[in-house]
Amino acid sequence: MAYKFVDNYREKGARKQLVKFLKEVRKIGDQRVLDAIAKVPRHYFFDETFWIQAYRDIAFPIGDGQTISQPYTVAYQTELLHIQKKDRVLEIGTGSGYQTCILLELGAEVFTIERQVKLYERTIKVLPHMGYNAHFFCGDGSNGIPEHAPYDKILVTAGAPFIPEILLKQLKIGGLLVIPVGDEKSQLMTTILRVAENDYEKVSLDTFRFVPLVGDQAW
Repeated sequence: MAYKFVDNYREKGARKQLVKFLKEVRKIGDQRVLDAIAKVPRHYFFDETFWIQAYRDIAFPIGDGQTISQPYTVAYQTELLHIQKKDRVLEIGTGSGYQTCILLELGAEVFTIERQVKLYERTIKVLPHMGYNAHFFCGDGSNGIPEHAPYDKILVTAGAPFIPEILLKQLKIGGLLVIPVGDEKSQLMTTILRVAENDYEKVSLDTFRFVPLVGDQAW
């Protein structure tokens, strides 16, 4: 399959407007996150027929029952992570790879896992072609990737029924997990800071709706 990448004036202008919207209306305050969104061409993750949809603040189907997340959701979760350069980040749910690119733009070393084989096969071709290099895995993300733990940050991009204990154990002391937790209709964005070996601080935030996290430690 040949991938066509075009980043012309129209798309750049639309991306600039999206960043302005996220800052002024959605109140995303981390300038580094906004700069990363300004750099990553979101329309690359859409069929050319739907490029007009790429810079709207909406989620969009990408096949296999999955979606590319709403830009606000990507910005919101990324802002919560407080990514620092060279952070080791586990991303559960590669999906289209758009969130992966945002993390890479922030200087993270990203370990990303996707259970849908077709999506995995696409991202391992598309992202390197775009100049983005992560550690790609195909499998059950609810179990994390213990062989490469511990991680500074863990990001879950699907709705979980509970916080998997196995993921908590893959955080470094001082590490942070961001995960939406709830039922299949809505979830509360939740952050968990590992403050000691068996001590965690949990904060529940705003309500979102994600596709379900499926696996041994999920639905």
